[in-house]
Amino acid sequence: MSDLRRLLDRIVPPDPAVGLLAQQRLDQLTKPPGSLGRLEELARLICLITGRCPARIEAPVIFTLAGDHGVVAEGVSAYPQVVTSQMVENFLRGGAAVNVLARHAGARVVVADFGVAAPLEAHAGLAARKIAAGTRNITKGPAMTREQAVAAVEAGAALVEAEAARGADLVGTGEMGIGNTTAASAVVAALTGGRPEEVTGLGTGIDGEGWRRKVSAVARALEVNRPDPGDGLDVLARVGGFEIAGLAGVILAGAAHRVPVVLDGFIAGAAALAAVTLKPAAREYLLASHRSVEPGHRHVLEALGLEPYLDLGMRLGEGTGAALCISLARAALSVLSDMATFKSAGVSDRSPDAEP
Repeated sequence: MSDLRRLLDRIVPPDPAVGLLAQQRLDQLTKPPGSLGRLEELARLICLITGRCPARIEAPVIFTLAGDHGVVAEGVSAYPQVVTSQMVENFLRGGAAVNVLARHAGARVVVADFGVAAPLEAHAGLAARKIAAGTRNITKGPAMTREQAVAAVEAGAALVEAEAARGADLVGTGEMGIGNTTAASAVVAALTGGRPEEVTGLGTGIDGEGWRRKVSAVARALEVNRPDPGDGLDVLARVGGFEIAGLAGVILAGAAHRVPVVLDGFIAGAAALAAVTLKPAAREYLLASHRSVEPGHRHVLEALGLEPYLDLGMRLGEGTGAALCISLARAALSVLSDMATFKSAGVSDRSPDAEP
C-alpha cells in the first residue's frame, strides 16, 4: 500500500458527541446563549475536530511551501520569478509578513522548498523537498507527472508528520510562488466548473492587459490538459503546482492527526479542494481563516461549504490569514475554558419561561 493510500485511510469524520459537549458548556457560560456569535462556533468546532473539550492550542505550526511555475512565461505576473527565491530567504530571516503575524500568534513557521527554480543555499530553517525546479508551462502541457504530484502530496504530509511528533496541535497553510494564482485559478476552475474569467483575479497586482493574458492562460491550460474533476491528483498534475500539491498533503495529514487545519486564502483553498476530492472526510477538519479578495476564493468557499472568520481585504498569501485566525482561535478557546458558568459565578440564569 502506498504512503498516500495509508494517509487517506487514516482520515475519519470526527465524533459529533464532543461538539455537543462543547455547545453545552458554551450555553452554561455567563452570557446570553450565542451572544459571542461565531467565536462560540469556532470554539465548538475546534473541540469537535480535536475530540477534546475543552481543547487547547499550544503548538500551532504554519507550513509555508514555495514553488515556481512555468506559466510565468505567459506574462501572468507583475513580479519576476526570482522573487520566489528572494522571498524564501526573507522567510528564513524572519522578515516577511507571515513571520511577524506568526510571532504575534505564538506559532512556528516551517518553510519548505517544493520547487523553487533558483538554487537556494542550505539553511537550518529550510526544509528541502524540491520535486523539480519549477513546473512546466501549463498552457503547453501538464505541469508535472502524476508521480511528481503524488511525491509532492506525500512530502507535504511528511512535514506534518514530523511536526506532529513534536506536539503540533494546529496546522496552518501558506505558500509562495510567482505565478501560483494562475495555477490555483486553473485548479479551482477544473474542480468547481467555474469559468476562467470568474475565478481569475489580479494576483500580485497585474493591470487589465495582464489579467486578460492570465485568463487566456488559464483557459488554454484547461483546454490543453483537460483535467479530470473527479481526480484531485490528475488536476494537480495537469494544472497545479508543486507547492499546491504539497499543501494538499499538509491538509490531509492534519486531518489524519485530527487537528484543526486553518486554510489561508485562495491558493491554500485550491489545495484544499484537491485534498477533499481525494478524501471527502478531510473537509470536517478545515477552518477558513479569511475571505481573500481574489474572486476565485468565493468559488472555493462555496464548494467547501466554509464561511471565513475574517474579512480584511487581504490577498498576500504566505499563511498570513492563517496566523491571524490562530490568534482568534486561541481567544475562542479561552472563552470556553476560562469563563465562569452561571452556577460557578452565582449568577441567575435566564427564566425557564423567557421568550427566546
